Amino acid sequence: MTHSRRALTALHLFLVWAAMVLVMPALGSGLLVTAWVGGTGAAVPVFALGALLSVGLLVVAGVPARTVVPLCGSMPRRLGWAALVFLLGTLGNLAGLAAYGADVDLGSAGTRIALTGVPYAVAAALFVPGRWVRLGAVAVLAAAVAYGGFVGPDQAQQRRHAAEVARYRERPELLYVGPAPSGMELSRAEVSPSYFIAEYRSARQDVFAYVGLTVRSPLTPAPRCPELAEDGVTCTVDGHGEKRTVRDLSGGEREVTLIRRHGDAEVEVASQTLDERGLRHLLDSLQPLSDEELEKLMREGKINHIR
Repeated sequence: MTHSRRALTALHLFLVWAAMVLVMPALGSGLLVTAWVGGTGAAVPVFALGALLSVGLLVVAGVPARTVVPLCGSMPRRLGWAALVFLLGTLGNLAGLAAYGADVDLGSAGTRIALTGVPYAVAAALFVPGRWVRLGAVAVLAAAVAYGGFVGPDQAQQRRHAAEVARYRERPELLYVGPAPSGMELSRAEVSPSYFIAEYRSARQDVFAYVGLTVRSPLTPAPRCPELAEDGVTCTVDGHGEKRTVRDLSGGEREVTLIRRHGDAEVEVASQTLDERGLRHLLDSLQPLSDEELEKLMREGKINHIR
């Protein structure tokens, strides 16, 4: 390919790109507004008018390439070429919209506007009888498919995951857990702006065991027992400010609740199946929820966020 033919080819592809950058964003906005106001049926004539205008601009952009692209050599052939380029380029833009809807990062608003013309320029390059031009078009197409179908979605998933972790980490002073008591496992957790709940249950399906752990902003300046005692409830507060409540249940069972301060938070553990020694061990061994533990809870769907 001679220098003049290379220059004509570059001009041809640039004109195709520029024409579509001029038309497609306006057409897309017009379709969106029309469909919003008048429904899908009202958008059909708008699309038809935009398609005719786009094909007309492509016909004009094909004029400088009369001696380079055989399909642009005459008006009827140039019209067919413009329709093909518009069809292929529009399919490419629809694929881009699908990727953008799947949260694939396509850059700033200006970058996205510039990208609207790229599928048409790539389609036009496929009709240029030059091996390197066509190979370049295929390379761009392959890169777009790889990014839009694989790399971009993977990055989007990583961003969503990082945002989800950040939501769980909004109140790190509340995210404390202890090692699961013997025979039990951390089965569920719940995070909110004011509290964190962790539930421990038996690792065996045929055995009932439950411990509830709640870490929250302090409800009172210091843990204290209610002035009016309930029947069957014993409440004490020791010299370290730890509140102990024992509630008698039917069948001779009882529920033990321990509350103490942990830094700027208040921690409560309660169980009908674990004794006081086990509950105190859980309180004594509290530690921040690690990234590995959070990842495991998220992966297994055992944690949720409450607003």
